[in-house]
Amino acid sequence: MQTVVIVIHLMIVAVMIGAVLLQKSEGGGLGMGGGAGFMSSRGTANLLTRTTAVLAVVFFATSLFLSWHAGLSRQPASIIGNGAPAPAQQPAGGAPITPPTSGGILDSLKKADEQQGQQAPAGPQAPRSQ
Repeated sequence: MQTVVIVIHLMIVAVMIGAVLLQKSEGGGLGMGGGAGFMSSRGTANLLTRTTAVLAVVFFATSLFLSWHAGLSRQPASIIGNGAPAPAQQPAGGAPITPPTSGGILDSLKKADEQQGQQAPAGPQAPRSQ
């Protein structure tokens, strides 16, 4: 559904750019205005002005629809209330660290530090990659 609306939206943009570029400039700002073309200036102005206005309204409608549709699936999320993530590998020195059932991320980090402090190595060790 969203892909179809995006394709329609992009086609409207392309046609609206063409309609704006076909319009005669007011006062010859670029020096290209004037001259006789394949359409009369008065009929072209009315047609292109109305076409541009209709395309602008449809452009805004598709823009609003796309933003509304994208907001439907958005869910609020918090990275703080989820607790500490479980480690992928067991620590080399002992029991796994279990996340607490209550408290926040700071409490779980404090308990993890306390558990690792109790299992201090006997001497200096070389750093290991994980």
